[in-house]
Amino acid sequence: MIVFLAGQKLPGDPGRAILGPLAQESGVRQLDHKLGVDRPLLTQYDAWVTNLLHGDLGTSYEYNRPIAPMIRTALANSLKLALVAFLMCVPLSILAGVVAALSYGNWPDRTISVIGLSALGLPEFVSGVFLILIFGIWLNVLPLDATPPPGAGPGTQVYHLIMPAIPITLVLFGYIMRMARAGTIAVLDADYTRTAVLKGLPRRTVILRHVLPNALLPTITVVATQVGYMVGGLVLVEYLFHYQGIGALTYNAATNKDFPMLEAAVLVIGIIYLVCTLVADIAYTLLNPRLRLAAD
Repeated sequence: MIVFLAGQKLPGDPGRAILGPLAQESGVRQLDHKLGVDRPLLTQYDAWVTNLLHGDLGTSYEYNRPIAPMIRTALANSLKLALVAFLMCVPLSILAGVVAALSYGNWPDRTISVIGLSALGLPEFVSGVFLILIFGIWLNVLPLDATPPPGAGPGTQVYHLIMPAIPITLVLFGYIMRMARAGTIAVLDADYTRTAVLKGLPRRTVILRHVLPNALLPTITVVATQVGYMVGGLVLVEYLFHYQGIGALTYNAATNKDFPMLEAAVLVIGIIYLVCTLVADIAYTLLNPRLRLAAD
């Protein structure tokens, strides 16, 4: 609803944006009437909600095509990019956090923590520009365009998605690594961990059976919530690498005043965030025996 109201109050005219600055005013008014943007605000909102409840996301002003198929295609592309970034980021971040915790206070811990904090403060568009300059132009080892050619196989698609996945990995690395590090440090200092050590269990067994299953519970929740960001929060990355995902679709809809597309894209992204948060809560409950016992 907020996006709908904001879109209606944005400066500019959809009819003028579609026909161009040189179009006659009569033609612009006629197109506005055809699109229905000259109707009262409540009437427009009522029509949009009614169509939405019937599964109709509307028709794009810019492309004059149904929105739903375009959303599905863009969402599928964003899921591919999110999957590549997920496989790059999550194992690396968790491993780095555990290594930092096991060497708490020593140089590996300090080095990993500094790298994580530095990566956390580096915006995606800054690291993306550097990646384009270094790997795309100077070394010419990775493609500048994240969109693979038509009919490309899985290997070629992953090859094109490596460079846009790196900025996402850098941003999420610091966050996930710090959660894994903090959780591992807390569990290493727990009574049951000290008891396992005093029983004479090998260090490897203590870490694998007692430390990691308990230390990574908060990290798993954080990872699940970050999936929503990986899918819907990649506007800058997708725009920078010319990738036709849901983020780039949202950006183009906002700049071109394609209000039906903008409203539908924001709605889908919001649903993704809600679903990911719900999955994170359910996963944490299932993996945490104390919460399961409390629920019983």
